[in-house]
Amino acid sequence: MKKKAVVVGAGLAGMSAAIRLSGDGYDVTMLEKNGNIGGKLNQRSGKGYTFDTGPSILTMPWVLEQLFASVHRRLEDYIEIERVEPQWRTFFEDGVEIDVSGDLPTMLSETKKVSKDADFGELLSYSEKMYDLCLKSFYRYSLEDLKDLKKYHTLSELMLLDPMNTVASSTRKRLKNPHLEQLFNYMVMYVGSNPYSAPAVFNQMIYVQMGLGIYYVKGGMYNIARGMKKLLDELRVTVHLDSPVDEIVLDGKRAVGVKSNGNFYPADVVVSNLEVIPAYTNLVPEKKASKQAKLLNKSFIPSVSGLVLLLGVDRKFDRLKHHNFFFSNDPEQEFKQMFKDGVPPENPTIYVGVSSKSDATQAPEGKENLFILTHVPPLSKKNGRIDWDVYREVVLDKLERMGLTGLRESIEFEYRFTPEDLQELYGPNGGSIYGVAADKKKNGGFKIPSKSTLYDGLYFVGGSTHPGGGVPMVTLSGQLTADLIQKHEN
Repeated sequence: MKKKAVVVGAGLAGMSAAIRLSGDGYDVTMLEKNGNIGGKLNQRSGKGYTFDTGPSILTMPWVLEQLFASVHRRLEDYIEIERVEPQWRTFFEDGVEIDVSGDLPTMLSETKKVSKDADFGELLSYSEKMYDLCLKSFYRYSLEDLKDLKKYHTLSELMLLDPMNTVASSTRKRLKNPHLEQLFNYMVMYVGSNPYSAPAVFNQMIYVQMGLGIYYVKGGMYNIARGMKKLLDELRVTVHLDSPVDEIVLDGKRAVGVKSNGNFYPADVVVSNLEVIPAYTNLVPEKKASKQAKLLNKSFIPSVSGLVLLLGVDRKFDRLKHHNFFFSNDPEQEFKQMFKDGVPPENPTIYVGVSSKSDATQAPEGKENLFILTHVPPLSKKNGRIDWDVYREVVLDKLERMGLTGLRESIEFEYRFTPEDLQELYGPNGGSIYGVAADKKKNGGFKIPSKSTLYDGLYFVGGSTHPGGGVPMVTLSGQLTADLIQKHEN
């Protein structure tokens, strides 16, 4: 008789784990509180506009290829991806513009616009070495701490991971130019962390983007979720929507199932796609679980959250590319306000994604779909209630001032997500987007263990676990956690 697995939540990490567990022989049931799959990777539409509501940039497509191959499928039979060039267009407050390209000669030319001394080639080589080393460990195993990392590397290899520096201190040594430092430091926001606190190993994100490329999924990023759902159906995984989990049921020190909508779903293994801290706090009916959540919260702080504006506009903004960043005038102040002061930055960096630049199906002819993301601190008692109507004006003021003249008057469709919405819909700690922030002092860049330290048979996936937030990372977390389950439960 097949062993049973219950997966709590149908985000990318949960679906990835379900696919792998089904391939490993489990009878899998998924329970999703919302009326559709995908978690933060979702979609909204109206008046002919279509928007991806969460992730808008795909990196490391090999993670998806590996997942589908694990159950003898080809990714290209489920979703179609295409490379995006230029990768980003970046706008700075002093009028400087840099187009980020995965083509090395083009990128070298772009960097020379602002600095003849910056050694971009050396930075990319340094980043590539880190990435290659992490293929031996970080991307292959579910790591808990430095002790785990040491199993797979020599001392000389560990030193190549640049353990004495942060992301920002390392880029400063190689670039010595504020525009380029700000641009490349911001790549650590793929995992929602502060470049002035995150370990330098996360500079591998530079190679992940520049060396491996960034991609778009034709028809919208939500087609990743649709492709996974099609595969789940083929594997005969049962998916229940509108089924919030009320409790993870325990028998002594073992998780034996979950309760949802008055039903009990027995399980040999329970996998929570809800972040670890909220899961311990809200789903496990024991005081020691609540105590564990409070203890974890001291070291594993939530990543940034965000204010998301989905704007359908009745014109085209020719200055924009598919991906655009409007940078703050003072990045150190921006990250201090977000991570230390707990307030939205006065002058934020703003991301504007326009998928209709690459895919005409996403907006009516002659019009565009603007996905606008401004990172803000996670919800906390310290920052109290924030007036998002007021902050919306801060965002639009900046965009109009920096070149999107007439933006307000062009809006004919608008939808908004706030940190409160993210917390309500998906349950992350503080409404975080990327799970746990990597912090050199607090957690050394490591995440919360995927295998529960309190209960047998209970596992976690998603941005609060290794390897972290973002589409490839959470998808990989499902696969690496399935490997852990194979190791400990069979």
